[in-house]
Amino acid sequence: MTDIHFAPAYEQAAKIAKGEIGAEELLDHYLARIGKYNGDLNAVIWMDEKGARARARAADAARARGDRLGPLHGVPMTIKESYNFVGSPSTWGNPAWKDHYPEKNALSVQRLLDAGANIFGKTNVPFMLADWQSFNDIYGTTHNPWDMSRTPGGSSGGSAAALAAGLSGIETGSDIGASIRNPAHYCGVCGHKPTYGIIPGQGQKPPGIVADSDISVLGPLARSAFDLEIALDVMAGAGSPQNGAWKLDLKPARHRHLKDFRVAVMTSAEGFDVDNDYQAALNGIADKLEAAGARVSRTARPDIPIAAAYETYILLLRAATSGALSDDQLERFRKIVAEADPDDKSYLTLMARAGTLPHKEWLRINNERHLMARKWAEFFDDWDVLICPAAAGPAFPQNQKGERQDRMIDINGNLQPSTDQMFWAGYPNMVDLPSTVVPAGITPGGLPVGLQAVAAYGEDKTSLKLCQLIEEAFGGFTPPAGYD
Repeated sequence: MTDIHFAPAYEQAAKIAKGEIGAEELLDHYLARIGKYNGDLNAVIWMDEKGARARARAADAARARGDRLGPLHGVPMTIKESYNFVGSPSTWGNPAWKDHYPEKNALSVQRLLDAGANIFGKTNVPFMLADWQSFNDIYGTTHNPWDMSRTPGGSSGGSAAALAAGLSGIETGSDIGASIRNPAHYCGVCGHKPTYGIIPGQGQKPPGIVADSDISVLGPLARSAFDLEIALDVMAGAGSPQNGAWKLDLKPARHRHLKDFRVAVMTSAEGFDVDNDYQAALNGIADKLEAAGARVSRTARPDIPIAAAYETYILLLRAATSGALSDDQLERFRKIVAEADPDDKSYLTLMARAGTLPHKEWLRINNERHLMARKWAEFFDDWDVLICPAAAGPAFPQNQKGERQDRMIDINGNLQPSTDQMFWAGYPNMVDLPSTVVPAGITPGGLPVGLQAVAAYGEDKTSLKLCQLIEEAFGGFTPPAGYD
């Protein structure tokens, strides 16, 4: 029991299957750890001990009969607060929805339960899932277990913090602006942002909303890239009413050995600087890949202008989220657009333009996105994966003052808006590509950083496989100090 809380979910499931530990025993272990560590961390914000205990006992009874419930048989897990789970609130950190208790499980939640997972709690999010910090007026602030003064990321910040502190076996997240990838990077765990649309969004939407959002995806977080693939296979697949129309058939990984991979490495981009220590960690991984026989390029890139990629992403992103704008916010945005210089590409101005776009203009921008997607496809004719940062640097100090674009972060001694680093979120995401984040090392300042491995459309298994091989060859998750 010494460190099973940090073990990958697949190892936990194997121990339960062999009778080396009971599902209820493992649940009790996690509950005890939450009692010990969660008070200050504030990652897990809701629990159902009674229901989880009943599921654990059912899992133990099934094992005793010789039955296997699925690949996550008996594994205790938490889920992001925004996922619908009967009996739990799904507020999105919005006080207006504090009494929203859904009547049906999210499809992904039900698939995880059917695969044997024992969901016992929920983890914290920012207000409306719209920050790289995780705080709201209902549940308060979640901290980073590596440094309690710093953010764990967002919007799946509670998910990543719980995993890093050993409070959960595996987790779920959602991602439109790196909300899986950013917390995984900041907390030193793993996250997978799938190809758009392969995991149904049913049951992970604001109250009253059933339509899927542009760009947004659901996906898993874990302490191992192998767990990511297990959870992806469980969560992915057509959702009703499309079940009769298509079947998911992801391509297998392009290669099985490091020496066969063709890897492009991009550690910074013009106009979007990256912390020097973080770049060093990514270059260190690139050196190891070369030593293992992989073909590595430090210059290969998709043929897409960097500034255009950022502008297109922010416009599409903030158009996708504009449905939540109030009348007062819309009026403010119209005023900003009317007074802005046409060449103003600041985050606030782009957000205002996106929120007030005529549909014809959105169609033009969407076409630009599809032209960029073709350039990415051409790039993947020659390269299997692009490794790049997930953010501009390691986790930054908590800062809840003002609006998001006004909060500054220090990158190599220069202050920049925290929103500038959203370039790394959108570069692959606006064109629907899968990307996997896994630990890349620890900075001299003692903070984890993660590499983002981007693969071609529908080739989730390729980025996952490369990250699994990196985990096996060079090491993976390292627990933060103080959570023995």
